[in-house]
Amino acid sequence: MNPPALAVMPHAGRPAEPPETGQYLTFALGTEMFGIGILHIKEIIEYGTPTAVPMMPGFVRGVINLRGAVVPVIDLASRFGGQASAVTRKTCIVIVELQFADGQARVLGAVVDAVSAVLEIGRSDIEPPPSFGTRIRTDFIAGMAKVDGRFVILLDVQRVLSMDEMATLAGAASAATPEGQN
Repeated sequence: MNPPALAVMPHAGRPAEPPETGQYLTFALGTEMFGIGILHIKEIIEYGTPTAVPMMPGFVRGVINLRGAVVPVIDLASRFGGQASAVTRKTCIVIVELQFADGQARVLGAVVDAVSAVLEIGRSDIEPPPSFGTRIRTDFIAGMAKVDGRFVILLDVQRVLSMDEMATLAGAASAATPEGQN
């Protein structure tokens, strides 16, 4: 039997197996619907302009102060290779808590266009990630759920919000910027 910390973490190279049934917070990015397992969600807050941080990848909007804690804010649309989300009155920040291999919990914010609902989705309603045809990296997808005749892309948040990968991208971005330019 795996220790509890390992049970929620995906094994290298493949997403975690979904439970028999699970609850997912669903939200919109553009015209597509996405879902994140509710166990990763701490809260949903109104969008407030983050403070920009120099030399970060373009998908990092900046940081916010959440009850005295500095929380990085990621623009998911931009993280997936698209244009940054336009801020509207429905835009919000989903606060996500992730457990990493070092045993530390990290809190991040994810900008979404609009939060939809919390849905209970059974494993039998979840298909494996497609091998092609999506606008986002397939390793970011834990599965595809069909809900009310529409697909919901269930995200592997451990991969989407990987601190190691984001740090590597930040280093590459700063190395690619010629000295004296921003």
